[in-house]
Amino acid sequence: MPHHVRIQPSGLAFLVESGETVLEAAWRQGIQLPYGCRSGHCGACGAELRSGRVYYPDGPPSALTEAAQHAILCRAVPETDCEFGIREIDSGDAVAIRSLAARVTAREDLAPDVTRLWLRLPASEWLRFSAGQYVDLLLRDGHRRSYSLANPPEVADRLELHVRRLAGGHFSEHLFARITEKSLLRFEGPLGSFYLREDSGRPLIMMGGGTGFAPIKSMVEHALARGLERPLHLFWGVRARRDLYLGELAARWAREHERVTFTPVLSAPASTDDWPGTVGFVHEAVLACYPDLSGHEVYMAGPPGMVAASRQRFATAGLPAQHLYFDAFESAPDGR
Repeated sequence: MPHHVRIQPSGLAFLVESGETVLEAAWRQGIQLPYGCRSGHCGACGAELRSGRVYYPDGPPSALTEAAQHAILCRAVPETDCEFGIREIDSGDAVAIRSLAARVTAREDLAPDVTRLWLRLPASEWLRFSAGQYVDLLLRDGHRRSYSLANPPEVADRLELHVRRLAGGHFSEHLFARITEKSLLRFEGPLGSFYLREDSGRPLIMMGGGTGFAPIKSMVEHALARGLERPLHLFWGVRARRDLYLGELAARWAREHERVTFTPVLSAPASTDDWPGTVGFVHEAVLACYPDLSGHEVYMAGPPGMVAASRQRFATAGLPAQHLYFDAFESAPDGR
């Protein structure tokens, strides 16, 4: 049977049909709740369960914590009427999700395991999105693969994707082997609640791990196009120097804009790297520079382990939860 759900602190209420998740019901009725992977892994849709009971048809999602009053709304199905505590997305920030076709116009190998794709939309189309969001590529076998948009919204007639090759990855192996210029791809988007909030005056810390640099690149370029006035410190963590596939671009942002600082961090530099910079985990480099995060706003994207460790450590350093935004790059079950 249907159940009533109320969201606090806004007080908005809506009906969830039998077997429907809270997130599905909210978005169907135009209520914009935060989300990320939609598979229960990233925790972006985590909420406080203030009253009522929920269950998870596919078993407890990996992002579910041991806290009794915690729920993952992309997987939670109400058993009773419920009340949740969660921040809503400003309705003015929401954009329409569309399904479109785009043609590959360029393909560039940025690193041994990273390829950049440029997709051109039809002449009559323009994708409206917020810096940091992603699209789902729709494969012919019905599978989807999520990739962040690396271009800023100011460049919306063509899309830039950074694709990492994973051994045995269903899409990435297909991409590296078969997709060429003029290949036609279908996608759905924009998706996700990881995007740059422009109504804050707090200094910005942006942190990418691996190809988590892609949405951060979109945010930085958008901020610069908008005439950035807030200080912005970009941290990019990779294993070795060769993995800084657009490191010179990030360095140029810092050279040309006095409010921008760039710190690349290598976790396992090669013996031939001759690396004079920071070594270690990228979130530790952030904390070394900013032991007190209480006055900052942080955006981070990358592997789930990096995101999980950073959330815990940044909270200890005083970062308010409402000023932390993240996107955990969870691989698809059959390989991304």
